Amino acid sequence: MYSVYLYIIVMAVVTFAIRALPLTLIRGEIKSKRIRLFLYFVPYATLSAMTFPAILSATSDIRSAAAGFAVALILAVKRRGLLIVALGACLTVFIVESLPI
Repeated sequence: MYSVYLYIIVMAVVTFAIRALPLTLIRGEIKSKRIRLFLYFVPYATLSAMTFPAILSATSDIRSAAAGFAVALILAVKRRGLLIVALGACLTVFIVESLPI
């Protein structure tokens, strides 16, 4: 039981450190274009890394997941809105899973 509290305390300290250290260590504007570009793309890369495995395992068949992902990717590249992309992917998954194979 003691180790559970230790784990919670360590997680809290690590989470706080990740959020507080940049605020205390970096006081001025970041002038390096490389670092600014890196920091700009971190949220997108993190979201992609978390979302992609969930996309492939969200349906009963990998083919329908891949088809839905492909349609979502095409619609997103064509700059459609989030609602259209999500509906297009869901509709594609529904159609592919409804096909008799």
